[in-house]
Amino acid sequence: MSEESYSLSGRVFHRLREDILSGRYHANEELREKTIGDELGVSRTPVREALRQLELEGLVKIIPNKGAIVEGISVADIKDIYAIRAHLEGLCAGWAATRITEQQLAALEENVFLVEFHEAKGNYAQMLELDNRFHDLLYEASGSRMLSQELVNLHHYVERVRKITLSMPERVIKSNNEHRQIVEALKQHDEDRAEKLANRHIRNAMANMDKYGWENLLK
Repeated sequence: MSEESYSLSGRVFHRLREDILSGRYHANEELREKTIGDELGVSRTPVREALRQLELEGLVKIIPNKGAIVEGISVADIKDIYAIRAHLEGLCAGWAATRITEQQLAALEENVFLVEFHEAKGNYAQMLELDNRFHDLLYEASGSRMLSQELVNLHHYVERVRKITLSMPERVIKSNNEHRQIVEALKQHDEDRAEKLANRHIRNAMANMDKYGWENLLK
């Protein structure tokens, strides 16, 4: 394939992945190459390549002589992702405690303050954006490109679920309080405490989903 074809397939891949993860396409739904190509204004070749890449990620299953079928994300997948995130975010915070810069620490403190500001005004959409930003800043502060990329990918896979659970004001407030505790541990460069708090933060998110009902998250 030419460089242009690779570029096109990459754009198609990211668009389809976003549509699957957001719930636009549902499990067992067929993805037709021509329909997608017409919608996105590309030929069938980059669509076919994008579908093969999605199959490698487990989001699509290609059935010979039939086409591509959406596999999507299951409740079991989400539980697995959160269990993995709990360990990796703990590792991330522990590393950040010894590697974080003053600028990064200031950005995290400002993030916590801004969530409190928007909480007082009831701006929960802004609070969700800031929650995402907190984790991005924490990943960056770990000083590990590989760990950061892995966490970003996992974060993206559960974005749809997080939007639902963080639409609950009570959880947003508790989440920000947990963020504040993590920042305090980072300020003290307490590696063990930062790791434990970040791990607990993700497990608390899982407990919140237990109360909400896992099956309701993918409706």
